[in-house]
Amino acid sequence: MRVIFEKEIDVESILVTPRPHWKCKSCKNYGKSPSCPPNAPSWKEFKELLQHYQKALLIKFEIEGDFENEKREILRFLLEKERELMRKGYTFALSLFPGECNLCEKCEVPCKFPENMRFSLSAVGVEVAKLTKISGDEKALIALILID
Repeated sequence: MRVIFEKEIDVESILVTPRPHWKCKSCKNYGKSPSCPPNAPSWKEFKELLQHYQKALLIKFEIEGDFENEKREILRFLLEKERELMRKGYTFALSLFPGECNLCEKCEVPCKFPENMRFSLSAVGVEVAKLTKISGDEKALIALILID
């Protein structure tokens, strides 16, 4: 896992629509993760939440080896970054994961560790492809941390 970039963006640049949420319904894991629909907040709820933030950190990661293990590493990185931001005074810092949470080997609904689970960007309606460019052959994941 390697951080390709980390940059601050205005939340106005985050496009939230029902499209990603609907796409989630075709996933083989639909309903099996607390971080994804139908267990995640609706895109409308997330759009309302965004009105209470001004900035977010957009982070792009490169996957270099074993996808599942590196993704876990990314999720742990995001949680630690969120805690670091909270210690710096960003009380409501909130991470959004790239895809479903896979911190545990076996996921359960309801989540056994809700203090670590964060919602998927797509699950809450974020059009990830509108945040930054990802080429078809690139092994990359995108995450956000709301920071106001």
